[in-house]
Amino acid sequence: MNILTTNYHISPELVKKAEEIEIALKPQFENIEKIQEKNQLWVLDCFREERIQPSHFASTYGYGYDDTGRDKLKTLFARIFKAEDAIVRPQIASGTHALALALQGLTRKGTRILSASGAPYDTLEGIIGHKKEVEGSLIDMGATYTELPLKNKRLDFEGLKTEAKNADLIMLQRSRGYQDRPSLLVSEIKQACDIIKSANENAIIFVDNCYGEFVEEMEPIEAGADIIVGSLIKNAGGGIAPTGAYIAGKKELIQKIAYRMTAPGIGEEVGSYAGGYLPFFQGIFLAPQTVAQALKGAIFASKVLEEFGYTPSPRYNETRGCIIQSVCLYNKENLVEFCRQIQAVSPVEAFVTPEPWAMPGYTDEVIMAAGTFIQGASIELSGDAPIREPYMFYMQGGIVYHQVKAAILCAVQKMKGDK
Repeated sequence: MNILTTNYHISPELVKKAEEIEIALKPQFENIEKIQEKNQLWVLDCFREERIQPSHFASTYGYGYDDTGRDKLKTLFARIFKAEDAIVRPQIASGTHALALALQGLTRKGTRILSASGAPYDTLEGIIGHKKEVEGSLIDMGATYTELPLKNKRLDFEGLKTEAKNADLIMLQRSRGYQDRPSLLVSEIKQACDIIKSANENAIIFVDNCYGEFVEEMEPIEAGADIIVGSLIKNAGGGIAPTGAYIAGKKELIQKIAYRMTAPGIGEEVGSYAGGYLPFFQGIFLAPQTVAQALKGAIFASKVLEEFGYTPSPRYNETRGCIIQSVCLYNKENLVEFCRQIQAVSPVEAFVTPEPWAMPGYTDEVIMAAGTFIQGASIELSGDAPIREPYMFYMQGGIVYHQVKAAILCAVQKMKGDK
């Protein structure tokens, strides 16, 4: 008897259907493995070139003036993402914190900010301050902000040619956030960068790279971005890093951000970490493999959900720019049930029942599944959704493909026929 049936109570018919789907997905899985191999060997080569050694993993204290692990970690990230410089710090609390830090470091009174990928992720609303007055926001600092709406759910390249002329800092968000749009491919980011630089060579191109690292063979810096930002409890931490984030890009811009991070004139020179750097080095090394597991899980989920009449995005055979898999579940009941099944098939707090709640930084009530080893680690199987039409659930992560498979089958079995 299959363990999915005996331990997870999934019907034999559904298990058989899943096996047939996996056979059909073989071409997609093979493509993921090709990308994984290229990215994994590149990361390995960067470790070799940086001459990583055990002394770089050690704990440090105080000011951290002689923190070789901290400094080596940043040069390693810069090399991996083909940037001039980087900041990689456990002290950065989240991806949102990193985005705020980078944006504040690059913003001055009068800075004209353009979001070229439509409305940004909900948690950036307070950072920007465009929907309500927030003390310390970019607008409070004297910046101006405009959005370029999407065109048919894609970047409006024609509109960008005009709008870029009047902007000092142009934001591109690689993942969809809570928008019903595809994630940005690196090829689209390159096209946008070419347009921006042609229209305004002095504009800073700022890419929110969260959820996108190692999904494709190229990263946004190679496509022309000046700054990229990401979280270490998403793709770049490989499911190992316990906290932190990175910022990578042009050296002069990294210095401005570093002055915001600590103090003007001090920048990157200080900052120790008593916990030691081993999980951060190990995490970035494992990241290409971990991302491949997440992508396989997302593709499987997309195909299964489509087979049972739901509307996934992207579809199983579409090119992906990030690990997020969304699905329209039609009603609140399905949304809540789907989330609860993700939680129930988790290694941590599987016994917890998720409920919608008013989460800080979000406009609507949000329901979240997060049975993860690291709190909030969305490279691990997790998911969330605002409780609003069209009742889209946003699934991310999955450091182990077979966990994703079991969770999706449990969810489909619970929801089957209920639309």
